[in-house]
Amino acid sequence: MKKTFLLFATVISMFGARADEGMWIPMLIGKNYDEMQRLGLKLTKEDLYSINHSSMKDAILQFGGGCTAEMISSNGLLLTNHHCGYDAIATLSTVDRNLLDNGFWAHNMQEELPAQGVTALFLQRMEDVTEEVNKSVNGTTGEAYNKAFDAVRKVIEERESKKGKYVANVKSYFNGNQYFLLVYKMYTDVRLVGTPPKSLGKFGGDTDNWMWPRHTSDFSMFRVYADSNNQPKPYAATNQPYHPKKFLPVSIKGQKEGDYAMIFGYPGRTNRYEVSYGVDLAINTVNPSIVAIRDMRLAIIKKHMDMNKGTYLQLTSLYSRIANYWKYYIGQTEQLKRLNVVDKKKKSEDKFTTWASANSGMDASLMNKFKVAFEEYKPYAKHATYYGECFRASALARMAASMKPLYDYYERIGTATPNEDSLKKYTTAATAARRMLVKEYELGTDKELFAEMTKMFYENVDKDQMPDIYSKVIFNKECVGKKCDKSGKKGELVCYTGTTYAQYADYVFSHTFLTDSIAFNAFCSKPTFAALKNDAAVLYSVSFVSNYTKNYQSKVEAFSYKRAELAKEYVREMMIQKKDKMFYPDANSTMRVTYGSVLSYEPQDGVHYNYFTTLDGLMAKYKPGNEEFDVPADLINLYKAKDYGMYADADGSLHTCFITNNDITGGNSGSPCINGNGELIGAAFDGNWEAMSGDIAFDKKYKRTIVCDIRYILFLVDKMGHADNLIKEMDIRK
Repeated sequence: MKKTFLLFATVISMFGARADEGMWIPMLIGKNYDEMQRLGLKLTKEDLYSINHSSMKDAILQFGGGCTAEMISSNGLLLTNHHCGYDAIATLSTVDRNLLDNGFWAHNMQEELPAQGVTALFLQRMEDVTEEVNKSVNGTTGEAYNKAFDAVRKVIEERESKKGKYVANVKSYFNGNQYFLLVYKMYTDVRLVGTPPKSLGKFGGDTDNWMWPRHTSDFSMFRVYADSNNQPKPYAATNQPYHPKKFLPVSIKGQKEGDYAMIFGYPGRTNRYEVSYGVDLAINTVNPSIVAIRDMRLAIIKKHMDMNKGTYLQLTSLYSRIANYWKYYIGQTEQLKRLNVVDKKKKSEDKFTTWASANSGMDASLMNKFKVAFEEYKPYAKHATYYGECFRASALARMAASMKPLYDYYERIGTATPNEDSLKKYTTAATAARRMLVKEYELGTDKELFAEMTKMFYENVDKDQMPDIYSKVIFNKECVGKKCDKSGKKGELVCYTGTTYAQYADYVFSHTFLTDSIAFNAFCSKPTFAALKNDAAVLYSVSFVSNYTKNYQSKVEAFSYKRAELAKEYVREMMIQKKDKMFYPDANSTMRVTYGSVLSYEPQDGVHYNYFTTLDGLMAKYKPGNEEFDVPADLINLYKAKDYGMYADADGSLHTCFITNNDITGGNSGSPCINGNGELIGAAFDGNWEAMSGDIAFDKKYKRTIVCDIRYILFLVDKMGHADNLIKEMDIRK
């Protein structure tokens, strides 16, 4: 065993009493086994993670690249969240056959619908590769480290992929102090099996998002298909259901407060070791900027979605993604302030500095280095945020930005004859980018977005950081009513003659070939520099991108490199400082396991939140015709008849959701909540408002995971969907 591995494995094993906190590496979960048993786990270590035998890890998969799902039958049936399947469901919907709004259930495998672009990634094994990586990076920092790491990562990944048989990823843990190789099998034939109507799958909408009590049936079902040897194969009618090494049995016994709860999944990103300066920047600059921009984006998209059903189906997935983290950043900022996270981190950092000063080999100036790095970056933080969130909000702006490499190529060669292979390379890349972006392009919506984002950027970013499109075109009245040659070469560009941002948007959209497929393809077949320079959208995006890359990208990257370098050293030294404290790596979109208990909480003085909700509570929220709180007539009828079947609780009610104190974040959406016997009891889908600071600062008192009760899920599949074929397929235990 390697020395570095020993250091961090030892740190992981030093476990305190906070069983609810921590996103643990499955390969090392045995270090926590005694505490898991104390809380109620009945499984063995090998049941949880094994390379040689089927184990819990084999039933868990990364779904669609950003969520988690679990296998719930021997025939490839999987369960994930409704919002994880949302894009696939919307894409499969039409105005005439609206699966998203009306729901869908396949009553046999022939009725299942191919979900193009959806992937299922199954972890095969993990391996510590810290020694191999460290030999290659060899103490480098900044850009040199990135290049060295990328090089060695590529070598390892190509070697372990076995010529494409596997997907291999090398990931950094503990801020670059440890590295693991993760080897996966990727299945691309994934088909929609079932989804409740959107009114239930998103019940409560933005109002209830991130809130408890909750009554959302946030689930959908898909099936993974494979070839006759159970291996990955692109969609084919002859493919067969995938047979997993392990699938989860389902318990409908119900849960009580204090019951063991375990969650496997793929949490996306946390930043628990962030310093006070980073938290301050998030609270006062980055988060408010994101919220303000997304406020405007959501209002514009919603307006156009409400006007046209086709636009609604086209943009509803985009709207949902933007809205989710719009509210997240509002809540995170609020809770970071309420919990005084900046002050708490400063006190911890002061103690660290005092300790480092008294211990040789430690860097007592580390916190001051952080301070300097953040102070140097702060003047550009808003620009970087607005560049990513505001300028790039419009699909046309991104389409035009994809032409920048070709534009730069023409500038580099000057009057020389273009190389045909180079032109082909750049136009092919631009075509691929446009193909993806067209899915989000709707003329009326995008034109209004373009106008308002252009205005927001100018009004909120420092004036001395503006791209020259504002001075040369938008506010330039010298060529009003004329035709002017902006290129200095052949070809005339009709000048912008308006006085408002809306008029400027009209001008840009009427003077571009990017939004017209015929014109775009004609350009790609015979590209010219003159056509690019006479395209208003290209000039707009080239101005923004050039301004950013020439004046600010190096500053952003330098800060990123320095921050990573300091964070790596901080984590290393902090682990030495607090050698008796437990440490776990930040989430990085790799499989983790968390464990804790079903647990109620008190959000404020005098208020108690129970650990479960019921269908009674859902019906109390019901508002006929309301976009967020309407429900289907079928559910109302079942509720009135109290027809809950075997899914009712012992008291006769139907539980909809429950909460645990498990530690999760984005990416855990769809993760299985598992009881002490290894049985599925629900699908995790959200966190709670009072603990929105959790990605930066975990709070034991308030942190909760919101789970859709498996009994409510099965009730909807069975009683509303009449898909008893799926019920019979599962191993359901009473």
